[in-house]
This record gives sequence, structure tokens and C-alpha cells, in this order.
Amino acid sequence: MTLHNTKVIRVTPAANSDSVLNSLTIPLTFFDLPWLLFSPVKRVFFYKLAKSTREHFHSFILPKLKLSLSLVLRNYLPLTGHITWDPNEPKPSIVVSPNDTVSVTIAETNSNFSLLSGYGQCPVSELHDLLPELPVSDDSATVFSLQITLFPNEGFSIGLAAHHAALDGKSSTIFVKAWAHICKEEVQSLPENLTPSYDRSLIKDMTGLDEQVIKTVRSMKGDKTSTSLTPFLSREIGNDVVLATLVLSRDDVERLRERVKSESSSADHLSTFVIAYAYVWSCFVKARGGSSERSVSFLFVGDFRERLDQPLPATYFGNCMFPIGSYGRKAGEFTEEKGFVTAVEILSELVKGLSSQKVETCAKGFADSFDSVKESTQY
Repeated sequence: MTLHNTKVIRVTPAANSDSVLNSLTIPLTFFDLPWLLFSPVKRVFFYKLAKSTREHFHSFILPKLKLSLSLVLRNYLPLTGHITWDPNEPKPSIVVSPNDTVSVTIAETNSNFSLLSGYGQCPVSELHDLLPELPVSDDSATVFSLQITLFPNEGFSIGLAAHHAALDGKSSTIFVKAWAHICKEEVQSLPENLTPSYDRSLIKDMTGLDEQVIKTVRSMKGDKTSTSLTPFLSREIGNDVVLATLVLSRDDVERLRERVKSESSSADHLSTFVIAYAYVWSCFVKARGGSSERSVSFLFVGDFRERLDQPLPATYFGNCMFPIGSYGRKAGEFTEEKGFVTAVEILSELVKGLSSQKVETCAKGFADSFDSVKESTQY
């Protein structure tokens, strides 16, 4: 993909007459720390427009997006900041200064809008071209950046890159909804269900989980004292890698659910998540082939906002999840005729267990999972 007319602008949070920001520091919690050295979370949203000429885009759409972004950032100030780790502090923090901004790349492309935004196969490398850079160094990591790309006469895309230690998928989604609300309704304030909560005092570390998770993260990097924020190396994605969207309809899920009911007496948590995840996982293992004795693992993340002894607000901004998984299984468990039902039984128990599982147990599972995954041929 070739990008044209590329430029980078800085969007500043709109001034708030109620208060003046001097600085803001938000310490990372044991829910944030597991993701400190992982690659950014990236998302692309596509917007098809009947009228998307350059003139219309630059005179109407882009100014509206910039204004609404500036307004919403008043409530989402951490997105303008950086993660830093003072060597004299036990853990990193998000630090926001008065002049911090969000970097927004403005670009244009002649690529096929329908191909990239559709369900069919499309090159992953072209999707990555619609995403912004997120600068990270040893001592500072940018929290958030954006890229808005025009597809002349077809539409535009908005690409997001966010540091995973600053926010999880739910927080990211709430931000996008908040930005959309201000942009669409042309208002300057947010309703309660889109106003973030940053109260870290609600997450209590009574058993030294911060220290335990930091120890695990450092051991994964092979340096027991490092305060470097440089992420783990990510795999290069070749031009031959494609992405496709496969749709499981409601009827598909219901047919799979009925199958489980008829073949299993132990699986009793048959949510759409469990059914869909189990089906996809068993298909992945079958597609990979190979020895039935090879080791496979799978994991997902559990949201703990409503599962803590003192539940967090639904709009809590940050991370509130831990990896949960099943490790060291044999591929043959999932390739035989009952493979899908076996996957449902395993996932059903894992999801049910989240309600009673202590955070400390999940933290230990986080540490154990990386040793297990190293030994797996597929996860």
C-alpha cells in the first residue's frame, strides 16, 4: 500500500474551565503490569461514505473529528501521556503533563476500500499501513496515537494504537464510543456511562501482587533489575499473510449449543463465548494437523471488574483482566470427533471458575502460563 499526502498533527485536550491541569500521575496496578512489555493493541475502524471527496473530507469530516477528539480528551487525559519508570520507584506510572497531546497521522490511499473493510481475505500488511506508530524507548512509552486515512470517493478509516499497560479492550471501546458520542451529537459533555473512572484506590494489593507480577515480567525479559520499557520483539508479518473474517450466525451458535447438550453431561456454562471459542479452537488444531501427541495450549483473558470483592465501576479505565488458560493438552483431544465438545467442557469449567477464583491464583497462573506456552506447539 502506498500512502499519499501524509502529515502528522497534534491534538490538544480542550481547555476545561473547571480546573487547570498541572500534572497527573496514575500508577500502574497488578492488572496493568502483565502487559507492560507487549506490543501495542491496534484496531482499525472503517467508515463508508457516499460523499468522500478530498474537499468534503478536509473541509467537513476532518475538522469535526479533530474538534470532537479534542473535547473527549478532556475526560481521557491519560491517552495524551506517557508511561515512565523512575528507577527510584517500585513500578511504572502513566504521567500526563500540561502540554501533552495525541499524535494524529493524516493520510490518503488508493487501496481497495471494499477489500480491506470486507470479510474476505486481505493482506495483513495493508491493514498495518492504516495504523499509526506508537513510539517506545527504554525510559518512555507513548500511551496512544491515531491515524485517519482517506480512501477518496469511498470512505475513510481510523486506526488506533494503544499501549496495553495503559488500557484494555473494554476501556478502548468506551473511549471510541465516547468520541463517537461527542462527534455525532455535537455536545461537549459525556453521559455517565461514557465517563471514565481512574480511581486506583479501588484496586487493593494486600499480598504483594505488584512485586510478583513485576518479577515475572522481568524474568520473561531475562533481566531481574531492568526498568526498560522496550517491548518484546514481535514477529515480522510477511506479505503473504492474509486476514479473513468468518461469521458464526446466531443459528450456527444455537446448533452447536444443542450438539453439546446432547453429547456432554458436564458442560453447563454454554455462553456464546464458550461455544464460539471452543469451535474455533478445535478447528485451528485440526487445520494445523501433525502428531496427535503434540502439546497445545489455549488462553483468553477474564474481566475482573465485576468479580472483585469490591466490584469496580463499569467505566473503570485501565486494565482489569488476567490471562486464563488450559496448558499442555494433547492435540488429539481436539482432532477426534468429540474434539469440539471436549473444548467446550474445558472452557466451561474455566469460565465458571472465574467467579470464585482469587486474583492471587490468576497472578500465579499468569506466571505459569508463559513457561507452559513455550513448550506448546500451538496456542
